[in-house]
Amino acid sequence: MKDYLPILDDSAETYVFFIFLGFVFIQFIHTLFIFGRLAFHRFKIEQKEFPPVSVIIAARNESENIHKFLPFILEQDYPKFEVIVVNHQSIDDSQYVLNALERKYPKLSTVQVERSQHLKYGKKLPLTLGIKRANYEHLLFTDADCKPATNQWIKSMVLNFSKKKQIVLGYGPYEKRKGLLNFLIRFDTAWIAMNYMSMAKSGLPYMGIGRNMGYTKTIFENVNGFKSHYSISSGDDDLFIQEAAKKKNYSINNNPNSYCFSPAPATWKEWFDQKSRHYTTSERYEVIKKLMLGIYPLSLILLNISFVILLMDSNFLWGSLAIYIFLMIVKWIILGRAMSQLNEKKFIVFMPILDIMYAILAPTMYYAIDKKELEKW
Repeated sequence: MKDYLPILDDSAETYVFFIFLGFVFIQFIHTLFIFGRLAFHRFKIEQKEFPPVSVIIAARNESENIHKFLPFILEQDYPKFEVIVVNHQSIDDSQYVLNALERKYPKLSTVQVERSQHLKYGKKLPLTLGIKRANYEHLLFTDADCKPATNQWIKSMVLNFSKKKQIVLGYGPYEKRKGLLNFLIRFDTAWIAMNYMSMAKSGLPYMGIGRNMGYTKTIFENVNGFKSHYSISSGDDDLFIQEAAKKKNYSINNNPNSYCFSPAPATWKEWFDQKSRHYTTSERYEVIKKLMLGIYPLSLILLNISFVILLMDSNFLWGSLAIYIFLMIVKWIILGRAMSQLNEKKFIVFMPILDIMYAILAPTMYYAIDKKELEKW
């Protein structure tokens, strides 16, 4: 046994070994106490009643998607709800499609925002108009290109509301298609969901997704809506949550009945443009949240660099290898369970590889992509 234990002296390799142990500790603690909260999360029904709900959708040039997906929202199995679509400066046939659907579905009402050079294309204005138009206290949000997994979407989301829980963070996976790009996009989406749900469970909520979330009118009014970050187009689903989610007034919903599926970006450019819009808000994150989001990938990269260095020294080879394998097994179990909670079991088998790959890919994309505002959401 002694032959496998490293001899610690005043050499550079010994210092590398201690650095390696430090990164192992960070990875172990983060995995266990952050991702572990989602991995062992148990769904708890907060709401036993079904209050009336307003579903709000901001749409721009979405005539085809409105025709294809809106009926799935309008035909939800729920006692009392309304659907408000804010048609924001569209130049296609959206309004005609909405008018036809309004005649068929009494639950549907629309708000028409005419084109103006003085108005931005972001979602904050149409969302605000939709909220003001809403007749009910409980609000759910999705996008025009989203299809609920089941007709129980509204019911599943509302079950997470209560007197204390006024914000519900849902999950919006992308549709599965062939190809590497689609695989990476779906994994990226699942990893982000695993992150924000785990962080929320840890008392550090930093985002939701605009295509599947809910909150009350009271919460919206308490923080003056999007006023503090209205100058930028993005932020309705992360900066708003960081302001509004306080003192455990939020819950996560990983029930598959509540998922809203969207078609994934079809090209690398579309995906990069989408990521670029998301990154425009990151500079406004609190320091603690930036630190928590950055420490995992950075420590994982440095962990692997120090591990490779130690493999070249026979004195530290077996000890560092045993520690590394133990950590990877623990992470595989925890991260696998977390992905399973999101019904993303297809990624579990590749998790050790995807974990390291994403730790490199995510920051690379962040610094490589031009974080600019685009006239599109």
